[in-house]
Amino acid sequence: MTPKVLLLVNFSEEYGRGLLNGIAKYSRLFGPFNFCRIPIVSGNKKELKNAISWAKTWGANGIIAQIENEQVFEKLLSLDIPIIAQDTNERFIGIPNITGLYKETGQMAASYFIEKGFKNFGFYGFDNIVWSRERCEGFCKKVEEFNFNVHIYQHQKEETPPLWSYKESQLADWLKALPKPIAIMTCDDNQGQHVTEACKAIGINVPEQVSVLGVDNDLSICNLSDPPLSSISLNTEKAGFETAQLLSKMMANKDGIYNDIHVEHLQIITRRSTDFLAVNDKEISKALHFIYYNYKERISVDDVVNATALSRRVLEKRFQLVLKRSILDEINTLRIKQVKQLLIETELSITEISDLCGYTDIKNLSRYFSRHEGVNPLEFRKLKQPK
Repeated sequence: MTPKVLLLVNFSEEYGRGLLNGIAKYSRLFGPFNFCRIPIVSGNKKELKNAISWAKTWGANGIIAQIENEQVFEKLLSLDIPIIAQDTNERFIGIPNITGLYKETGQMAASYFIEKGFKNFGFYGFDNIVWSRERCEGFCKKVEEFNFNVHIYQHQKEETPPLWSYKESQLADWLKALPKPIAIMTCDDNQGQHVTEACKAIGINVPEQVSVLGVDNDLSICNLSDPPLSSISLNTEKAGFETAQLLSKMMANKDGIYNDIHVEHLQIITRRSTDFLAVNDKEISKALHFIYYNYKERISVDDVVNATALSRRVLEKRFQLVLKRSILDEINTLRIKQVKQLLIETELSITEISDLCGYTDIKNLSRYFSRHEGVNPLEFRKLKQPK
């Protein structure tokens, strides 16, 4: 008998669509499942009541759902079928959650900005949602390790967002008062676009005065932003695959003990909103810009030196003093990020990736990659694929 799975999830955004792709992939390979998709509008009690009624009539065997509060949680539990919750607001006890390593994502964003030389930091998000709150905690922890402080703007997420003016808002006032230049992490791409649009409305330059980084890498939102929004990409397809895999086990054995599914962060996709280096040293800035725009070519340390007015010895010393890393480290860090993206998003061979990322041969790529990631490129690719 084909299992019937009810999907009470909003798939209008990149995060939900990624989960859906992974769920569908598992069904194709190990199913099939019979799916019924009912997107639930936030706070719509009538839709929820109809969905629960339909689950009984249809004879659903399992549910993957966005659960906003304890009342919804209790109503779904009353169906007495396996449920996996997407932690829309908070995690739930007693059932598996589709959640994330949110603090680690915040730390990743902080490290990214610290490497760019920033000394002023901000976070914009919600204080009543677990994924925003914990991203803020991770961001602050990493920034504070370097003896910097974070300017935090956290507000309540409302079911129906009010119409408001970017020009006359608390967000605008907060942005005006911030020290510049400043690096701001937002809890997701939607909030990132709010910040870039607010900056534009009040005459703050992005990224020169305010650099903005979102989360989810939702292409429609990132490209709608002006300038285009940098974002942290998430491996939602792998998480969707693992969610369907877990639900299959739960439907076969209701009495088992099951763990949460964690959506992994992959990498930072840099676009114009963070294309800025907060470095006062003009020669280092010249070198960094040369590296950023040429690292995919087979450039050497000497090429970087030639882009400045300094000798190699002096530039190397300044790099270590200001950035705490060497010129070669900077080149390889950017290359490894590009390699990781190609390993995850394409089926290119290691030879092709090596050539596209400026390495002279596969051995050099493998050596630097293993040193940076702890595994070789092929092992990394396997780790990031659905199991």
